[in-house]
Amino acid sequence: MQAVIARPTVKQQTHWVDYLGHLLLGLIALVLLVFLAAPLLAILQQALQDRTGELVWFDNFIAYAKTPALLESLWNSVWVSSLVTLIAVPLAFGFAHALTRSCMPFKALFRGITLIPLLAPSLLSAISLIYWFGNQGVLKSWMQGIGIDQIYGAPGIVVAECFAVFPHALMILITALSLSDARLYEAANAMGTSASRKFFTITLPGAKYGLISAALVTFTLVMTDFGIPKVIGGNFNVLATDVFKLVIGQQDFAKGAVVAILLLLPAVLTFTVDNYLSKRQTAMLTARAIPYRPTPSRSYDIMMTAYCCAIAFLVLAMLGMAVFASFASLWPYNLSPSLRHYTLGLVDAEVGVGFVNSLKMAAGTAVFGTALVFCGAYLLEKTKGMDGLRGLVRMLAMLPMAVPGLVLGLGYIFFFNALDNPLNSLYHTLTLLTLCTIVHFYTTGHLTAVTALKSLDGEFESVSASLKVPFFKTFWRVTLPICTPALVDIARYFFINAMTTISAVVFLYSPETKVASIAILNLDEAGEMGAAAAMAVLIGIASTIATLLFMALAWWVNKNTQQWRTTSR
Repeated sequence: MQAVIARPTVKQQTHWVDYLGHLLLGLIALVLLVFLAAPLLAILQQALQDRTGELVWFDNFIAYAKTPALLESLWNSVWVSSLVTLIAVPLAFGFAHALTRSCMPFKALFRGITLIPLLAPSLLSAISLIYWFGNQGVLKSWMQGIGIDQIYGAPGIVVAECFAVFPHALMILITALSLSDARLYEAANAMGTSASRKFFTITLPGAKYGLISAALVTFTLVMTDFGIPKVIGGNFNVLATDVFKLVIGQQDFAKGAVVAILLLLPAVLTFTVDNYLSKRQTAMLTARAIPYRPTPSRSYDIMMTAYCCAIAFLVLAMLGMAVFASFASLWPYNLSPSLRHYTLGLVDAEVGVGFVNSLKMAAGTAVFGTALVFCGAYLLEKTKGMDGLRGLVRMLAMLPMAVPGLVLGLGYIFFFNALDNPLNSLYHTLTLLTLCTIVHFYTTGHLTAVTALKSLDGEFESVSASLKVPFFKTFWRVTLPICTPALVDIARYFFINAMTTISAVVFLYSPETKVASIAILNLDEAGEMGAAAAMAVLIGIASTIATLLFMALAWWVNKNTQQWRTTSR
């Protein structure tokens, strides 16, 4: 009799817990719908309307196709992005090959140097190039001696973009080259195969997916970058700068939306091709595979060391010039060190307020972005029911990967600036800038969280359910402590990208909520190049300090929560 009475109570508790999980998943879906899907739909709606709001269908696209200047910008974006891809990917492949297939010394040092561009805004490379090769540049005469009249325009964009996208391509290619079966090379050696033949028949085919992914990512990053063309592009127009001019300068929202959709196409193509290739990719390491270990070769190791030294020198030269110029009193007449540019930027130009705003936005993005991403991933992977809602959340979680920051920011203008939108009060606030940044970088954090959660056995949830323990207690007591290292990685990713992003927030700030990366653009427009360099260096320093703090936090977390991973004998 007691067993019969107890059953309804257990059933009721299970339903209540499931309902809570579905409610939380629904809230995450609502956040992604409001702050991702709705702004993108607003862009599409704007592209199909005229200035008065009347539906004109594809008239704006036809008008764009009949505008020679805009078509020229499209062609400029395509060929510059293609050229950067053809230059940066082979350079990154050579560097990755040196790190993974040689026994050269100082690999960790070279790897660390190549990560430097990730810690500063992309436009730092453009500022450095101006000091190297600009009208008053150190090497301007040398540049003219090789037949290049000026660095402004396409030459500057290509070189600066190569510097900015190099670490992105390198990370992908290092991963691709690290997954190799040593047995293939042993068999080739036994048959007396030459080094060049092994490279073209084993190494390149094995890294094919990584090469294609690196090329697609590089092309998309260059197509959608705004900071570098804005600083060093001069009169050379590309799609990213066209969007800014059409929306901010000419208030032509319809054509701006059309260009935004064009910017969306290469990212969508990249996502589609990458998804297709990942399904066709076969495993490089099977259960019987032997990980590849490079063997010493004096001549090859010396050659690879020289190559990596050359790349590292170029990276340090780019960074070093920005640092040097930021301390130069009056370029190029008085190069004695002073803090004039830092004072001008932080105090006179009130960039100090923007720097504080950047730190607030980055901290908010790291904290709330990590919480949102991890909770969403947990509810998707470790709870049951509501399959339709799960499919929607999965799709929305992957969508930001295919949306450039410039497009997302433009969508926020159209959606949140509408007077009839109840969320209109968020416009021009630091809260909206933080939410936009979270959504912009959501996919990478989501994939990191899903990877960590998939490594946990589903028996944790099964046992908890059999013991009538609610899922949120299992989440708090078991899942969260085990996955803490992944949480630190996600928070670091959010923080660094929030400090350096430009395109995602360039449309959304107000004088009170201006962030440091946008302030650099304003200083550049005002002709204060030294102050702009100083602020870019400060962002790089802040990102470096934050990275070191996150590394210390990761060490502490591993020491205090990951002792179960070590086995005592």
